[in-house]
Amino acid sequence: MTAQTPDRLPSEKIVELDDFLVELNRAAGGAILPLFRADHGLVDKGGAKGFDPVTEADKGAERAIRALIEARYPDHGVIGEEYGEDRPDAEFVWVLDPVDGTRAFIAGLPVWTTLIGLRHNGTPVLGSIGQPYIGELFIGHAGGSRLETRGQSRPLKVRPCPGLSGAIIATTDPVIFEGAEREAWRAVRAAARLARLGCDAYAYAMVAAGTLDLVVETGLKAWDIDAAIPVIAGAGGITTDWDGQPVGAHGGRVAIAGDRACLDAALAVLRTAAA
Repeated sequence: MTAQTPDRLPSEKIVELDDFLVELNRAAGGAILPLFRADHGLVDKGGAKGFDPVTEADKGAERAIRALIEARYPDHGVIGEEYGEDRPDAEFVWVLDPVDGTRAFIAGLPVWTTLIGLRHNGTPVLGSIGQPYIGELFIGHAGGSRLETRGQSRPLKVRPCPGLSGAIIATTDPVIFEGAEREAWRAVRAAARLARLGCDAYAYAMVAAGTLDLVVETGLKAWDIDAAIPVIAGAGGITTDWDGQPVGAHGGRVAIAGDRACLDAALAVLRTAAA
């Protein structure tokens, strides 16, 4: 799976799938929003491994998305966080995280997102990061990325950042890093201007929007990152693993940056933990 050189689908196909992606986000929002800051049916699925929340919003949104895909594109595959894999080797495969940032969701914080990505022959070609409560939908593909909000659309573009000293960086939570990973994160954070925590995939959207410069994560699943890759690429950014290689089909350690120079500076530190 490549990180920033997606397949070039015909423009008419991209338009068709882009329109459908907007429809999928609308359906997901319809399932999620009535449960936000309300009785969301929290269940802890972590057991002995620790707290791992899931809500009726997670499950209901994924069901709604899957139903639309099955009705419109029955030959397409789906990989979803809540309901697993269906035809994962199909030519087109949708990769779903209906509520990325469930901890933020149950805390009533509007930084959770709906992640919907599409692979073509194993490569992410289309993706969206949606935050329906505040009415933002970030969409990207090889033709570019855009933000749709309040009935308007504007292009997304990353900003220049020639090094870590001027960078605003983020990670979901430093506790996700272990051993050498934690030391690598601390070194990157110490070199950066400012760090923000707890935004999950909303931070990825902010790289595409040009307000954040770098996001560093580890332990990601495919549904945590696939949707973001085309959004970042379409805005001019880069997504790699900690070795600077394309992100694998199963996620893992990920670095997202708007500027290659900033990414290279971070990777010089992160590679010490990636060995």
